[in-house]
Amino acid sequence: MDKKHVYFFDAMRCVAALAVIIIHALGPYRHELGQIPMGEWVTAITFNGFSRWAVPVFILITGALMLNDTRPFDLKYYLSRRLGKVLTPFLVWSLFYAYLSGWTIEGFDGGTVKEVLAESYHHQTYYHLGFFYYFIPLYAAIPFLQIFVRKFDDAALYAFTGLWLLTTLLFLMRIDGPWSEQFWLYMGLLPLGYILYQKLPASRSVVIASVILGVGAMALSSYMVVQGSIEAERYYVGRWFSYKTLNTVLAASMIFIVCKAYADSLAPKVKKSSELYQSIQPWYLHSAPTVFVAYERARAASWSPYLHDPVLGCYQWWLSTGN
Repeated sequence: MDKKHVYFFDAMRCVAALAVIIIHALGPYRHELGQIPMGEWVTAITFNGFSRWAVPVFILITGALMLNDTRPFDLKYYLSRRLGKVLTPFLVWSLFYAYLSGWTIEGFDGGTVKEVLAESYHHQTYYHLGFFYYFIPLYAAIPFLQIFVRKFDDAALYAFTGLWLLTTLLFLMRIDGPWSEQFWLYMGLLPLGYILYQKLPASRSVVIASVILGVGAMALSSYMVVQGSIEAERYYVGRWFSYKTLNTVLAASMIFIVCKAYADSLAPKVKKSSELYQSIQPWYLHSAPTVFVAYERARAASWSPYLHDPVLGCYQWWLSTGN
């Protein structure tokens, strides 16, 4: 893998991590329809709608890198170096947040910690960690997808991925069936990432088409959630903000294609800053300042989403990088 490709993935991790932080920073405003000015609520929803691509981008990156690995499969290496790299910090941070859940204004409650840990096999100890409950199982599919990519031609790969894309549309339209299984809907992002990386050229026409589709998908998603919530007189998303639907896949693909095409032309200082996000650790770290520092201060000061969302997002990003 050459130097351009290494930075290209670093840039995607950087922007995706920042988008995840923005999603979490504005979370409390989603349910305040009618309690805060309409313009502020719409701003919060729009920020959310234009950031939903962040989670799928991480899975696209994993697919692009893992399915491109042509080395013979080594189970011991795979479990220790590939799966272990994600699983070990996940377990450590899950324990940390379980312990943290026992602390309240009144003091420490060990019973709460035990309850949280008892449910941790199927429910995250802190909501930021929910991503890993559907990301980690994908490592069971990767070896089989690697075999698929090596044994079959591009036509089979495109057919498989095209079928998966169809099911993401069906899921968005609430046409449910066996294809609505969470594992399947997330798994398809792996071969899509490989296709975007290895098969799709980063030509000007491809970039333009991806931007039109991606921005259009994000705008439509935001509009549908705003309109649906106003009609329901409560926060209502349907499946428009799901990570498993075609609209979000189009937005994530746009980010992938744009970064692939233009990341290498960024200024050296910008490239240097994005190298801080070579690890997925900021995902675990940013929630601490969310809870204990920035969010409470912002809320206490009655900041509106116009300032709260971007400022708090950038502040958390800065803390998470360790600057």
